[in-house]
Amino acid sequence: MRPCVVEEFDGAEASGGVISGVVDTSPACLANHPDDDSWISATEWYDKGERRTRNVKLDLVAGASMGVGSLPHRDAVRAGEFALHATAIPTIPSLPHRSPAEGMIAQAVVGIDGIGLGQYGSLRVDLDALDPEAPVITDLRHDAFMGLRTFLDLMAPNPPKTVKWQFTGPVTLGTALLRAGAPARLAFPVAVRAVKRHVLAILEEVARRLPGVDQIVVIDEPDLASVSEPGFALAPDLAVDLISAALAVVEPVALAGVHCCHDVDIATLLAAGPDLISVPVGPSLASGAGYLAPFLDRGGTIAWGAVATDGPIPSSVERPWRRLAELWCGLVNAGCDPAALRTQSLITPACGLGLHSVAVAERVFDLVDQISARVGDQAAATRITFGA
Repeated sequence: MRPCVVEEFDGAEASGGVISGVVDTSPACLANHPDDDSWISATEWYDKGERRTRNVKLDLVAGASMGVGSLPHRDAVRAGEFALHATAIPTIPSLPHRSPAEGMIAQAVVGIDGIGLGQYGSLRVDLDALDPEAPVITDLRHDAFMGLRTFLDLMAPNPPKTVKWQFTGPVTLGTALLRAGAPARLAFPVAVRAVKRHVLAILEEVARRLPGVDQIVVIDEPDLASVSEPGFALAPDLAVDLISAALAVVEPVALAGVHCCHDVDIATLLAAGPDLISVPVGPSLASGAGYLAPFLDRGGTIAWGAVATDGPIPSSVERPWRRLAELWCGLVNAGCDPAALRTQSLITPACGLGLHSVAVAERVFDLVDQISARVGDQAAATRITFGA
């Protein structure tokens, strides 16, 4: 079955070219492709800043802690046991130290014809075999999914209420394929198809192994932070469309979010229509209050990356707590609801911990837990104050 495709491309052939285009989301196209083969434009799902439908709403505890993807453990069982108890919402880990196959790009290219992996996770592209219409096979028995399988084995006897996991997004995967030598006209269509297939397969596997457990699924897009830079290979509106297409797979059955561990433009992040955003705490977020306020008003959730992972780890909780409190103060002054900021929040590390040591991961999650408790206390006090 032929997928709906971009109708026009500008400068797509060169690695440094920029793709722009029009996505076919006509009723006839969507009717002819009822599965997840079609690209779904963000405008179909996000109209003037409002999601047309919200299929899944979870009863999340205000300030609950959760992880952000990778852990540094080399032993999958120990990693799984750590992930089960490190946060209030257990987070399925990937383990790039255990195997390069669990790196975020290496994991995402599993089952794509024309893409091979080198010994240390580098990509090899066979342009003759790379086809955006070829089926993508998600083999969850592959070494790339050992962390997932082990976590589910450990969790199955006593499943939690909610689990969280994340997967590489189509913008970041497409950019990686571009760097590996794929032309843009192939890299991004292949990427969005692969992401949607893999995400759907993992959704189904988690539901099968943990029946009745709610899922939070986050599309990981570190390269979205670069989408507005000159020379980026993808026009911002099409980047939004690709992410929206990945979210559309998740929305019918799980809470759908987007994570970017860099200083990202909040308007672009929200334009894809997530129900949850996951961002590191930083002063630049205050400038996005005009977008965050309506997002919170519609019931959106923000996972605050309150503990930095890109420098020295704080010795106490006071500095990261102060940074979060100062950011919230700035957002309230700019128009955000102080109650919503607390009651619709989750607390995470700023990014994954796969490049750190186990001891550092333990310290980071200890700090996350302390901040989570403080946010929970403030949220409870806020409800009392405002009569909620």
